[in-house]
Amino acid sequence: MKSIKSQKTPLDYVAKSVIYLILGLWTIASLFPIYWLVCFSLKDNSEIFGGNVAGLPNHFLWKNYAAAFMNGKVGTYLLNSTFVTGMTIILTTIVATMSAYALIRMKWKFQKVSMSIMLLGMMIPIHSALLPIFLMLRTVGVIKNTVWSLIIPYTAFAIPMAIMIITGFLDTIPRELEEAACIDGCSIYRTFLTVILPLLRPAVATVAIFTFLQAWNELMFAVVFISEDSAKTLTVGIQSMSGQYQTSWGPIGAALVVATLPTLLIYLLLNKQVQKSLVAGAVKG
Repeated sequence: MKSIKSQKTPLDYVAKSVIYLILGLWTIASLFPIYWLVCFSLKDNSEIFGGNVAGLPNHFLWKNYAAAFMNGKVGTYLLNSTFVTGMTIILTTIVATMSAYALIRMKWKFQKVSMSIMLLGMMIPIHSALLPIFLMLRTVGVIKNTVWSLIIPYTAFAIPMAIMIITGFLDTIPRELEEAACIDGCSIYRTFLTVILPLLRPAVATVAIFTFLQAWNELMFAVVFISEDSAKTLTVGIQSMSGQYQTSWGPIGAALVVATLPTLLIYLLLNKQVQKSLVAGAVKG
C-alpha cells in the first residue's frame, strides 16, 4: 500500500517563508560587521568620519594594506601570533589527549581527585592570574619578553576545557576496541596512538578551535608580558598603531581584516568536525 503524502496547506508555506525571512535577516546581521570592516579598511579618515560610514568606498585604497604591513609591522605581528597560537594548540592537544586518556581509561590512585583538580582550572578567570604569572616570569627572567611567556600561560589555561571536551568524547568510544588491540599485542601507548587518537579527531578539532580563539584574541597578557616589538602579537601590534596626536584609521582597519581572516578560515575548515564532536558528546551509545 502506498503511503499517502500529507498535503501542505497555505499556512505551511507562510510559516516556511517567515522562517526563511528570519534566517535571511539573521544572516545579513551576522555578515554586516565583516562587510563594514572590509569597507572601513579601504577608506581614508575623511570618508570614515564623513557621511559615507557604511557605504562602499568612493576610492578603494588598497595602499592601506601595504601601509599596515610596511609601516605598521603587521607582517611581524602576524607571524608572532601564528607561532604563539600554533604552539599553544599543539601543546594543549598533546597534553589534553594524553591526560584525558589517563583519567578516563586507566585505573590508578587519586584518579577522581586528579580529574576534579584538572577541571577546577576552568573556574579560574585567566586574567585573575595576571600578577602571579608576571611575578613568576620576572623571577625566571629567561622567557620574559619572548613569545614563550605567552605560550606557557595560554596552554595552562586551555588544558582544563580541552580535557573536559575530550573526556566527554572519549566516553563514547567502546572499550572493546582497546581490548581487541591488547589481545593483538598492542601496548597501551600503541593502542592510544593507533586506535584511540584517530577516533578523537572531532574532539581535537573542537579543542583546536576554542584554543585558537582564546590565544589569537587574548590581549591583556600580551600587553603586560611583551614590550619588545619583535615579540608582540597581532592584537598588541594593532593597538600600538594608534598614534598619539593623529591616527590613520584605514591601515588599522586593514590590520583588523588580516586578524579576522584566520578565525573565519579555521572555523570553515573545522566546523564539521566540531559538529560531530558535539553530537557524539551529547548522545551516547
